[in-house]
Amino acid sequence: MQDVLRSTWGEPRPHRPPRQVWRDRALVGVLVVAATLEAVLRTDLPWRGLWAVVVIGLAPTLLWRRTRPLLVVAVAFGVTGLVPLVTGDRAEPYTAAFMLVLVYSVVRWGSGREAVTGLVIVVGAASLSLALRQAVLADAIGGAAVVFSAVALGAALRYRARSRTRELAQVKLLERERLARDLHDTVAHHVSAIAIRAQAGLATSVSQPDAAADALRLIEAEASRALAEMRAMVRVLRRDDLVDLVDLEPSPRIADLGQLSARARTGPSVEVSLSGDVDDVHPSIGAATYRLAQEAVTNARRHARHATLIEVRVAADDTSVHLRVSDDGEGSARRTTPPGYGLIGMFERVDLLGGTCAAGPGRDRGWTVTATLPRTGSAL
Repeated sequence: MQDVLRSTWGEPRPHRPPRQVWRDRALVGVLVVAATLEAVLRTDLPWRGLWAVVVIGLAPTLLWRRTRPLLVVAVAFGVTGLVPLVTGDRAEPYTAAFMLVLVYSVVRWGSGREAVTGLVIVVGAASLSLALRQAVLADAIGGAAVVFSAVALGAALRYRARSRTRELAQVKLLERERLARDLHDTVAHHVSAIAIRAQAGLATSVSQPDAAADALRLIEAEASRALAEMRAMVRVLRRDDLVDLVDLEPSPRIADLGQLSARARTGPSVEVSLSGDVDDVHPSIGAATYRLAQEAVTNARRHARHATLIEVRVAADDTSVHLRVSDDGEGSARRTTPPGYGLIGMFERVDLLGGTCAAGPGRDRGWTVTATLPRTGSAL
């Protein structure tokens, strides 16, 4: 039990809580209007003018409930707890129920110590209020159930968000492993070329000095490329502590995209179109292009309703490789769902390679995934 309490107390705040959005300001506006109407219409509420001022004055705390959750809970429950002591009347307005949002927020967005401290403040204020009003047991149980519901909702959403964050981190970690393997294959290729050229130079150094000099120049060029690849691989590996690379399958190339049209016997057909010089593309860029197209095609086959065609278009120019994967299915059902872990991993790979990637509904119908990558991989 002590370990659980210690772990809860030391838990940090959720990373990057959302900032104020229009819904927050709209919620404050609705609360102000509701408090005003209650002060005008509810004649059975003593000190209704004072309560209207208090609720309207506390309404802006909703704007900081994510960034300052403990502070707003302390202010809101402190002020509303002082009013009955000043007026001597225990009745409260219905609009004071907005403080349940603050209770939820301190559990959802606060650190462990902020959540525990905030709940102590809430429980203390609620206990004092029930004692002053001499509430019956049924009222106490009902109030505790309502507060517990807000706490449980905040804890559940906090756990869900943390679980998803861990899953996303695992997906990105796996993609970095794959990218590091692709870079490793490229470095191995350059080192093999260096060894072969060095052997050829040694064999011809006596009889053909010029050929030996050419071999040395090629060795220098290959060594420079290998060094650049190794630096890129180290930068990728330093992002996180990666585990051993065990995937020994050869890295795919852009030319292998034609295999996508022959893999599935059922479902929509796949048309692959390549334009430009795709043979001289950097190996890591070629592998990323293939895997992104493969993931997009797989998602289209799974989720594109009534799709008959998936188009894969790759265009390479002097500086970049452009990929576009689109289907003609009914994509409206996919607009409200977040991108799957496969696409998130691909987005991570494209970002590491210095490119850009986007996914969304097509202009007319279906779903479209686009990506632009540097041709030479120099952005690494």
